[in-house]
Amino acid sequence: MAKDSPGIYDRERPVKELIRRFLPYYKPYVGVIIIDLFCAALTCGAELVLPQIIRFLTNSAINDIAAITVASVFRLAALYLTLRAIDAAAGFYMAYQGHVMGTKMETDMRRDAYDHLLRLSDTYYSNTKIGQIMGRITNDLFDVTEFAHHCPEEFFIAGIKLTAAFVILAKTNILLTLLVFAVVPVMVPICLKVNMKMRSAFALRRHQTGELNARIEDSLLGQKVVKAFTNEDVEREKFKEDNIKFFDYRKLSYKYMASFMLTVRIFEGVMYLVVLIGGGLFLLNKLISPGDLVAYVMYVSTLIATVRRIVEFAEQFQRGMTGIERFLGIMDAEIEIFDSEDAVPLENAQGEIRFDHVSFSYPDDGNTVFTSLDLTIHAGEKLAIVGPSGGGKTTLCNLIPRFYNIDGGTIYLDGKDIRKYTLRSLRENIGMVQQDVYLFSGTVYENIVYGRPGATREEVVEAAKKAGAHEFVSALKDGYNTYIGERGVKLSGGQKQRLAIARVFLKNPPILILDEATSSLDNDSEYAVAQSLKALSKGRTTLTIAHRLSSIVHSDRILVLTKDGIAEEGDHESLMAQKGIYYGFYTRTSEIK
Repeated sequence: MAKDSPGIYDRERPVKELIRRFLPYYKPYVGVIIIDLFCAALTCGAELVLPQIIRFLTNSAINDIAAITVASVFRLAALYLTLRAIDAAAGFYMAYQGHVMGTKMETDMRRDAYDHLLRLSDTYYSNTKIGQIMGRITNDLFDVTEFAHHCPEEFFIAGIKLTAAFVILAKTNILLTLLVFAVVPVMVPICLKVNMKMRSAFALRRHQTGELNARIEDSLLGQKVVKAFTNEDVEREKFKEDNIKFFDYRKLSYKYMASFMLTVRIFEGVMYLVVLIGGGLFLLNKLISPGDLVAYVMYVSTLIATVRRIVEFAEQFQRGMTGIERFLGIMDAEIEIFDSEDAVPLENAQGEIRFDHVSFSYPDDGNTVFTSLDLTIHAGEKLAIVGPSGGGKTTLCNLIPRFYNIDGGTIYLDGKDIRKYTLRSLRENIGMVQQDVYLFSGTVYENIVYGRPGATREEVVEAAKKAGAHEFVSALKDGYNTYIGERGVKLSGGQKQRLAIARVFLKNPPILILDEATSSLDNDSEYAVAQSLKALSKGRTTLTIAHRLSSIVHSDRILVLTKDGIAEEGDHESLMAQKGIYYGFYTRTSEIK
């Protein structure tokens, strides 16, 4: 199988393997499956008993016409009516509960896929299209739903019917046919009414599918923010709400679909009842021959419907197999970043960071970034990192919260290997403000409180004040309840940056990483954001990546990082006196201004 995206693990899998890995999802619903197959047997029984009733009438008419009376005809009709009632009830259960079971299995699979996606590293998302992921955990899993429900019962029903199936060609009696089709004018408007309800339910379901896709895209595109603020649980809860709502709409649509099928089955039963009563009375009055009656009944019977269902299901079976295979393409993606067995929570972090002979290459392309890098960042130090693009500035910062695993050496935090801390506690102690700020679709308040879910409104407002955001937020139409659009599209670059800073203020971490947080802003916005960042970095270990060197001249220490490692190191004055790489950068920046 060709890869949709390099990050998705796809390969051709035998059908046996696909079914083996899919079967565990049936385990919670074994009882439903057993009842479903029992109902399937009942529906087969209703269809297979009818020819026997017709056969009895035919034989009686041929052998002893006096044996057929009005009373006997109505007794047989009552028997058949009972069978059809059982068939209708069984069919409703199969259509409703069977589909609900399939949807529950789909919901379980989507939950597992989403949970797995939250645990994958940046490497996976760097090589995977979000749209492909969304397609796999929505549309593809819908195909699996249909497969999960229909596969057992279709094979079961086909096995029963095909063993008893036979072909009868017969001429129909025109008068009896007219009686049967007299039901159609009554059936059509009723079925159309039920069908309209079903159509509305499906429209709601499609709408919620879009909402669910938006939620998935929103959180996955911001997965680095999710990880930096250790808010996987928050995302799981928000996703759970939309996922359950998606399930409820699906359940409602299947209820109407089951009602539609129930209506069709009732009228189908009425048609057969007309055949039974009319045919019996016609036989009594010699208006139809026994052979014609048998041929007519058998024509509307089992074989054609069975063959048609098998043909239709063959396509559905393949779609189901493909859906399972694409689902496994996500589930088989390797989780690279995880807690070691002896990992402990990081408590009372001081913020001293040390790189000891650290080597790192990006796992997807093998591009070497660091070879035996040594660096010590003291607790509370304001360290600035500059250098040419591709020198590893952002990569260095991304290694501290373990967005990637290093190839060699050790990164220490407060004297302990960061791999010995739990991921959650490590990232809880690190705050990040990036150049490309990611804001979630929602209100100003929701985006700030993301820094520390559960914070009070007063704490949120205080964080906004510290970030210099309170004034412009208060001027918005709905203040902190203002909807900012997808990815904060309704806000300016400076406003988005200040909300991101407020979010980190609320988190209040001892370690701060500023990745070109002001490089894309205009002068006024840059000044406002710079003042906020100055307040934010006070008393914290701060790593600042900057292209605008004027923003880092007051740093405690400046590193010049190139592809060859740390080329220069010192404060602004000492580096300018060296007249080396930093001097050249600063001079050229001044000339551009």
